[in-house]
Amino acid sequence: MVGGVALAVMFVLLMLGVPIAFAMAAVGAAGLWILEGPSSALAHAALIPWSEGRSFVFVTIPLFVLMGQLVYQTGLATDLYAGIRSWIGKVPGGLAVASIIACAGFGAVTGSSIATVATMGAIVMPEMRRYGYDPRLATGALAASGTLGILIPPSVIFIFYGVMTETSIGALFIAGIVPGIITAFMFSGIVLARCWITPALGPKGPSATWAERWTSARGFVPILILFGGVMGGLYVGAFTPTEGAGVGCAGVLAIAGVKRKVTLPAMSRALEETALISAMMFAIIVAGYLLARFLAITGTTESIVETLVGMELGRVGFILLLVVLYLVLGALLDVFGMLVLTIPFVMPVVRELGIDPLWFGVFAVVMSEVALVTPPIGANVFVMRRVTPDVPMGEIFLGVLPFVIGELVIIALLVMFPQIATWLPSQMG
Repeated sequence: MVGGVALAVMFVLLMLGVPIAFAMAAVGAAGLWILEGPSSALAHAALIPWSEGRSFVFVTIPLFVLMGQLVYQTGLATDLYAGIRSWIGKVPGGLAVASIIACAGFGAVTGSSIATVATMGAIVMPEMRRYGYDPRLATGALAASGTLGILIPPSVIFIFYGVMTETSIGALFIAGIVPGIITAFMFSGIVLARCWITPALGPKGPSATWAERWTSARGFVPILILFGGVMGGLYVGAFTPTEGAGVGCAGVLAIAGVKRKVTLPAMSRALEETALISAMMFAIIVAGYLLARFLAITGTTESIVETLVGMELGRVGFILLLVVLYLVLGALLDVFGMLVLTIPFVMPVVRELGIDPLWFGVFAVVMSEVALVTPPIGANVFVMRRVTPDVPMGEIFLGVLPFVIGELVIIALLVMFPQIATWLPSQMG
């Protein structure tokens, strides 16, 4: 009863706008105080940050965040888009397709969906306006393709999931590669099909000579080399995810240094944003552990797990239930909140049903992608709205609808063919 009341209180706090970390920490600490007294509650509040926060794998988070911030602040993202646009911008809808591929490339070095939308939106939207792109198509494509930032590795969400479930972060990164590529192709196909049926939605972009294309390739080839180096090293077992993050940061600095884009203001902004984002993630992780400890003591976690197992839904039925659950939670919470509130309850059931934790990690991230673009929260849509204040929120949500359908198709493919996510990690060194 205490656990159920506590969860209800936490949801009320979330609906009142209290940040997820503060809501979980307050409920967890207050619940432990009530059940075990002040000394035990204070001991948990002091020991959990120490025992969980000193994990070596946590170093991965700020390093990969710093890697993405360096790409953003040094202007390498602009070079990335310009290089891709020169190759495919001439086809109908080409600028939108170029933005999708650029978001995939930028996401491969940032691991952040919101940073991908904010950065690529500011770069691409002025050009799509200049060539007369339909605002619904343009904003929808950018908001949706920004979600690739959390699926294509390195992904901050994969790190978050790996820490919570003690799953190999390197294997999770590799597991996200093929689904991420398929998603990028799916989004590109949606844009090309719509522009082929209705050419006015996405007119042809600027043409480029072969000489200009080869010259512009300098903008995206370094990013490809960096991504290939980090992921290749993880794949063959040359280094750990934490070491790979360090290699990635050094690689970005080397590329930006050669291009003479390493400046003191850029470095200062990158370090400041990295500190803010990392602190937010650490706060959510620690608060999640505190809440989980309280719920375990109340028996709430065990009760929910027994209920889910007792429903005897089977693998597919359980996944369909989670699809509905994540769609509902995505309308109320951000991505981190969704994972923190669900993973402690569903992972025992996942293991009971024999579902591969790697596969489930990819599934959870894809469902998080859907939550990022569905109303009323839709974090990516809100970011897109700030980039394009003249486009109504409703128009952006309508623009992302075809891509949400595409995401649901990806989920169906993952359920029918789990090897999409599990084959590549099984070949790792």
